[in-house]
Amino acid sequence: MNQLMQNMMGMGGMTDQVIATDFLISIKSGIRNYAVAITETATPELKEALREQLRDAIETHEKITNYMVAKGYYHPHHLADQLQVDLTASKTALNLANKMM
Repeated sequence: MNQLMQNMMGMGGMTDQVIATDFLISIKSGIRNYAVAITETATPELKEALREQLRDAIETHEKITNYMVAKGYYHPHHLADQLQVDLTASKTALNLANKMM
């Protein structure tokens, strides 16, 4: 989305943050699903393939987390700072929804 459209919709520079947050949530879900699949798999070959996918997903999670921390989008060790980020994102989402009505 270009900057003009972001500004018109009230999103400002939050697009990267929204995408990164969505990606982080998705990869967390994938990690959980791989872990469950590993416990349900009967064949050693499939179990090893799933373990490799799980390792890759964990590495991806780390990269996304580091990116978000570096950009100031995610504060896993500073709850008060994370609360402010979450409140700002919530207000933006509500404002966007109100503008679309």
